[in-house]
Amino acid sequence: MTEHDRVFQHTARIEDFAFDERVAKVFDNMVSRSVPFYNEVQRIQSDLIMDFLPAEAGVVCDLGCSTGTTIDYLTQHPKCPPGAHFIGYDNSDSMLDKAREKLAHQIAAGKVSLISADLSAMPELPACHVVILNWTLQFVRPIGREQLLKAIYQALKPGGIVLLSEKILVNDPVLNRLYIDHYLQFKVSQSHYTDLENQRKREALENVLIPYRLDENYELLERAGFGRMGTYFQWFNFACMIAVKV
Repeated sequence: MTEHDRVFQHTARIEDFAFDERVAKVFDNMVSRSVPFYNEVQRIQSDLIMDFLPAEAGVVCDLGCSTGTTIDYLTQHPKCPPGAHFIGYDNSDSMLDKAREKLAHQIAAGKVSLISADLSAMPELPACHVVILNWTLQFVRPIGREQLLKAIYQALKPGGIVLLSEKILVNDPVLNRLYIDHYLQFKVSQSHYTDLENQRKREALENVLIPYRLDENYELLERAGFGRMGTYFQWFNFACMIAVKV
């Protein structure tokens, strides 16, 4: 059972955010309270993915799979083809341990594989139909993002997709501040994080999570080779994008 997130209640010394054992224990609670419409995004994303999976031998790669929530959603989708295979990659052994617990049945059935890998030095991806980057690319150093997306493009079969969920900036600084303020209000009123917790987490993420503007993400996808792109969900400074390899 996932513990309640109290990571930043008692932190005295702020260090860079890390997906360590302390975070892994509470991650499911943390992400569901920190990402607006998290469960709804998982649901509509799963519906989208089913439109791109073939009836036989479909392959889905989840880069930065954390505790395996997205893969769990997908394997339990009523339209999931029985022969589909799901591969989760993460650089945190603590996260992968949680994923192995959550996905034990699917792993035993041969539907799911989990691989320890850093997105900045990824092994070659297998030929696949779907690649997922849920709030993951923002943690990759900017210098390595384009190369990662190019590797994804090469691995995707024609007609395959990458789904990219990111925290974003907007061009107008006034709107950017407004969106951030609404997000902080959400975390206090909807998620019941205190102002002090929000401040401590913001400081911990400052040098680790580097968001891009929406148009910058599209430029990255275009340079990687993708020709058809769109935003399928946005809430203030959170956006979910789809890009198709045509």
